[in-house]
This record gives sequence, structure tokens and C-alpha cells, in this order.
Amino acid sequence: MKVMISAFLGATLVATLLLGQSARAHEGHDHGAPPPPVSQTIAPRADTSSTEFELVAIVRGDRLRIYLDTFRGNEPVVGATIEIDGPDGTIAATPTNDGAYTLDAPWLSRPGNHDLAITVQAGGTLDILAATLTIPEPIAAPARTFGAGIGVDAVRALVGRAAGQNGGLWAGIAGGFVAGIIVTLLMRRRRPAAGAAILALAIHAAGSPALADTRAVPPAAERDVAQRFADGAVFVPKTTQRILAVRTLFTEVGTFPGTVELPARVIPDPNATGYVQASVAGRLLPPLGGFPRLGTRVAAGDVLAFVQPALPAADATSQQQQARELDQQIALVERRLERFRQIQAVIARAQIEDAELELQGLRTRRANLDRAPRQAERLIAPVSGVVAAVQAIAGQIAQPNAIIFQIIDPARFWVEALSFEPHAIEGAATGRFGDGHSVTLAYRGSGLADRNQAIPIQFNVEERSHALRAGQLLTVLAETQDRRTGIAVPRASVLRGANGQSIVFEHTNAERFVPREVRVQPLDAERVLIVAGVEAGRRIVTQGAELLNQVR
Repeated sequence: MKVMISAFLGATLVATLLLGQSARAHEGHDHGAPPPPVSQTIAPRADTSSTEFELVAIVRGDRLRIYLDTFRGNEPVVGATIEIDGPDGTIAATPTNDGAYTLDAPWLSRPGNHDLAITVQAGGTLDILAATLTIPEPIAAPARTFGAGIGVDAVRALVGRAAGQNGGLWAGIAGGFVAGIIVTLLMRRRRPAAGAAILALAIHAAGSPALADTRAVPPAAERDVAQRFADGAVFVPKTTQRILAVRTLFTEVGTFPGTVELPARVIPDPNATGYVQASVAGRLLPPLGGFPRLGTRVAAGDVLAFVQPALPAADATSQQQQARELDQQIALVERRLERFRQIQAVIARAQIEDAELELQGLRTRRANLDRAPRQAERLIAPVSGVVAAVQAIAGQIAQPNAIIFQIIDPARFWVEALSFEPHAIEGAATGRFGDGHSVTLAYRGSGLADRNQAIPIQFNVEERSHALRAGQLLTVLAETQDRRTGIAVPRASVLRGANGQSIVFEHTNAERFVPREVRVQPLDAERVLIVAGVEAGRRIVTQGAELLNQVR
């Protein structure tokens, strides 16, 4: 009888273990919603804002870390005085080296909702903000035990579960009873090792969670991670916003002049540009110090080069013949003048003077004829500026009208644009280059004759820029007499979405950014005009939008 009771108890124990494992492993049955997941990347926080400031308070252990920014521009506020009236009274925050503020708050270890009154004083502005900080309850699962913990209720629950299962579960229960009987018999026959092995196998089959199952509370997040939500919105912690230097603009509707985009290129100011050319064909010779090279600053009147004329053989023969004729004429005039001087008492004084003048003219012509083949032409700078182009090599044969040097004043440039439609251009315009930088232009005039089926329009560069050079391509955005209404934002704010639509990021609250589809028109070199998609009074990201778009 004792053997049967022991076998029954052992069988009940093993079957209970197997039944518990089967109850955990079966499918198709709902035991209630799982416990809510604990975020490992987002620490508890509270945010609040006013017309002047935006504040985020983040829990870091028993300390509260505060980030204070301007509401409109999202610029960090440094040197502020922050006091928080919390559950334990008023505590003043201490600034840190990275532009944040911290304070000790022992009450952060108490779960629940904590109402905070925050006083901010910065730059002569005093503001009081209200926020509610929620500290979540620790998440832990109750332990499951067996043995002494198995009571009548547990057995009833097991029986109830077994009643709703299929035959496989009953087969498992029957097998458990058989295994229990075998374990009991082996124990009574002094074979504890085999019985213990079977019992251990049964317990292992039931699973170690039958002994104990606990869920530890996850540690507090030490660093928040930016992430994108299913609706496309982006969560960006304040720490990441500081790294990305995210800035915003408070949108306002305004009326702006119409803008037309024109292809253009930089040209030198015709009044401050000069070409140095040779008037005769000859060989180039450098002046003292050599030819000026690119970038050399020269002044008007400086000698840049010499041109030694090249004398052909026919011209040399002709010059020799002219020289002999002049020598003969000089000899005849000298003899005649000598005779006149011998008989000057009987001839008129005018004859002697005429002979002297004739002789002087012949000698001058003869000297010029000797000097002409050897006289080099001087090439002189017509304006002051910088040498922009050089085509000079010692010994080079320069052809007439060939450009040897080009001199440009770097402080005086023009821009010539081409318009394929007549536009009523006003005075203001801007030029945008391929690298993103821009210059201010002033309208000078338009041509009345088409050039390549386009109207040339010239502008003067108002500001001096060392990055300009002649022939540089750019886009001119010129104002017209038309008027348009919209919201002006920087060009960096507008991005291209995945569907090809233009989008901007709206700063909806302290750490949330939502993409908005917009329709834009060009306004100037730095801004575009939003004509649809965003209303006035919104905060649009103007700096760091491209980086926000990369968050996944």
C-alpha cells in the first residue's frame, strides 16, 4: 500500500512539472497582454515651452539634466539662472561645460507624476514654465515556484487547463504518472542515482523557469538615441540637436518681388580692363626683371615687354638703297653749302640758310633709317590691375594685334546674363555660384540686339570678392516688377523627399520634427518662397535639415 501511495505522489509530481511546461509551451491561447516594454534608449523626461524659451528636463539617475534653448531659433541659452520648485522644495540648477544645466533631485527615485514649476531668468527676460515629469514604475515579473507553493488553486488551474487540451496533453500526463511510478520503485530498491536522473530529466523537460522566473528592472538609459517613427516624424534628443547644430525659423507671411533665374558669367569691367598687343610683327624680348607672370600687380604705364621688329630681306635691300641715296644727297648738299660759304659776300644769306636746313634734314632721315631696324617697340600696361593672362615667351614671334597680356582690376567685375524672354528687371539682383556662395549685383542695362537668340543683361558686382574670376559661370536671380506672397526660408531648409516632393521639417515640440510637403518658388540666391504646405507661426528647420533627414 505504501508503495502505491509513494508511486502516486511521485507520478503526481512529475506530471505536474510536465503539465506546467505544456501549459507554457502550447499555442493558440491568449493569456493576456504582455508586459509593456521598457525603452533602453529614451530616459524619462519632461518638456515645456513659452514664447521665449524651450526647456527639456531629462532624468539621469538621481540627477536632473536640463537643456534650455530659445523658442524661435532653437539656439542654446547659456548663462541663465534656473530654479525648479519640485516635491522637495526649490533647487537651483548648475551650468555645465557643454551648455546644459544639472541639479540633484533625490525624489527622482519615487515613481509617479511630479509637477514642476521652473523659473528661468536669462538676458533680462524672466519666465516661469510648468511641466510634469513622470517616473515609471519598476518592471518585474513575479517568481514561479513549485513544491510548497503548489496548492489547491494551482492544482485546480492545472486540471482546468488540461480539460481544454487535446489528447497529446493527456498522453503527457499518463507518461508522467508512469515515470513517477518508475522513480518511486527505483528509490525503494536502493537505486537513488537512477531515480534522481529520471527526476532531473523530468524537471529539465519541464524547464528551469518552473523553479524560478524573474525579470530584472532594466538600467536607466545613459544616452538617448535619435529615431524615426512610423508616421515619418523624427525624434531627436536635445543632445543630438546640439551636435547637429539644428536651428529653426519662425515663419511669417510676406510679400516679395518676383524673381527670374538667368544663366550668366562673370566678365571684367570694360573700364578697368586692358589688352597689351603688338602693333608690328617681331620677336618678344623681356624687360629688366623678366616678363610679369599671372597674378602680378602692375600700374598703368609699366613696360611689360619689348618687340624687336623682324626685317625681311626685301625690306633690308630697300633700306640699304635708301641709305646710299641719302648719303649721296648729303654729300652734294655739303659741297654746295661749302661753296656758298666761300662766296657768301656775293650771294644772299638766304641761300646759305636753305642749304643748312636741307643738310640737317637729310642727316636726320639718315639717322632714323639706321635706327629703325634696331628700335624695339615697348609694350606698356594701359590700366592698373593684375595680370590675368600671359602669352609671352622670350624669343617668341609676336604677330600684329596678338594679345600678349590681359590686365584686370580684381575689384571691378561685371556679370553678363542671358534672358530668353523680355523681363522688367529692377535694380536688385543676386548671383549664386555652384559652390553655394553668392554676390550682390546691381542692374546696369540690357542690350537691344539679340545674342544667340537671347537678350544680354549686364549687372555690376557691388561687393568685392576674391573668389571671382573672369569667365566664371553663375546663376543670376533678378527681381522683377511682379509681386508674390509666401513664406521666405533658406534654400537649405528645403529637401527632396523619397517621392521626389519638396519637404521641410517642422519643429513641433522640443524633440520632435515632422516632415511637411511644400511647394516652393525661387526668391533669391539664399532663399526660396514657400507658397503652399506650411502656415505662418510654424518653426521650420533652417540648419541641419539634411542631417535630420538621414535619421532612420
